[in-house]
Amino acid sequence: MSPIRTAYLTAARSAVGLLGDPAVAARWNTPSALAEFGVAGLAGHLASQVFQVEAVLAEPVPEGDPIGLLDHYARGSWGGASVDDEVNVGIRRAGEKIAVAGAAALVEGTAAAVQRLAEALADEPADRVVHLARGPWSLALDDFLTTRLMELAVHSDDLAVSVDVPTPQLPAEVIDPVLSLLARLAVRRHGQPAVLRALTRAERAPALINAF
Repeated sequence: MSPIRTAYLTAARSAVGLLGDPAVAARWNTPSALAEFGVAGLAGHLASQVFQVEAVLAEPVPEGDPIGLLDHYARGSWGGASVDDEVNVGIRRAGEKIAVAGAAALVEGTAAAVQRLAEALADEPADRVVHLARGPWSLALDDFLTTRLMELAVHSDDLAVSVDVPTPQLPAEVIDPVLSLLARLAVRRHGQPAVLRALTRAERAPALINAF
């Protein structure tokens, strides 16, 4: 299995552990740290980073060549969208729908999906391509997993902050691809000098180097 597939599964298992923290169930019906997102919906959105992988693997292998990882973000309508834009409203609704059965059911369902993916990802060829209907376009499976890995890391932090528990610490082999992707996206958005200065020169660092 490729390193990114192993990293993804590690992050997914970490997310299951966070979803199962008693603090998540205790604050299930309260607002989260994200605008307009409740804790339940945010938990559902975190779990969806597992269910989405199962969904794309269930589709036929698409014809044609996949686009590159950064092209995926360049084409996406969600980049720079406001909290009230339809794409973000849809994301919140989907998270709420996934979480509708409650915290315990979400943990059980997500854990079972991770177990199925541990077997499925080991069987997929190295050059597997998946189709993203929401694009619509295709990505190499490992590139798609990189996008879901980033989402797992970022939204695990969001959920942990929302319920006042420590953010899960991910091993280097898991967080390094996330930080690499975010840095590349930040460079694309703000330019090399801005990111370089933010990381090395506090006296001339820009106010923002956010990737999104």
